Amino acid sequence: MKKNSTLKVLLMCAFLLSVFNSNAQDWPNLNRFRADNALLGTPDKGDKRVVFLGNSITQGWKDTHPKFFTENPYVNRGISGQTTPQMLVRFRQDVIALQPKVVVILAGTNDIAGNTGTSTLEMIEDNLASMAELANANGIRVVLSSVLPAYDYPWKPGLEPAEKIVTLNAWIKSYCEKKGFIYLDYFTPMADERHGLKAELTYDGVHCTAKGYDVMEPLAKEAIKQALKHKPKK
Repeated sequence: MKKNSTLKVLLMCAFLLSVFNSNAQDWPNLNRFRADNALLGTPDKGDKRVVFLGNSITQGWKDTHPKFFTENPYVNRGISGQTTPQMLVRFRQDVIALQPKVVVILAGTNDIAGNTGTSTLEMIEDNLASMAELANANGIRVVLSSVLPAYDYPWKPGLEPAEKIVTLNAWIKSYCEKKGFIYLDYFTPMADERHGLKAELTYDGVHCTAKGYDVMEPLAKEAIKQALKHKPKK
């Protein structure tokens, strides 16, 4: 009996280790949407598909306001916790291969939080630029979103992200003006006097409540509208 129990424990440990190794090898989480992408297929002629690429704020958008995605030709490709290098790796699979007219990118706060290691603002900027330029090269109109305000990260306190976000957003805006992409400014209407997220729009200082998404949705729709009629610079 004791040998059987020991064997069961060893088999369970082996199984958990294999799961861990599988997840570790799929660092960008390409498996997350692979099957969904296959089922989605290519858009119909005239379909103005839009892909929303991002982290937990984008993922939570669909969880909180699913009708925003089911009632519009919007595809949500947000993965909680992700950073810009992870999104860059899965950009071809989760954006380009879906043949959208527009991509809306919301990313960078998890890089500042150090979710996948220390990251400078320049590294974040490089990854955002790479995604935007990949999209543009494939005929996809680009909307780059400002990073949402955050005074502190509850899972990693003391990093003082607020002013880093302000600096990153200034670069995103400038880059969009230079390239002819659309800058989607969530920050201005959602920030409080400390450059944190307004209390009524969040449940933890970083992630949005339904009221937060109420602010974001008309801004996103307008940005998409602008992108569809505005050609980027060559």
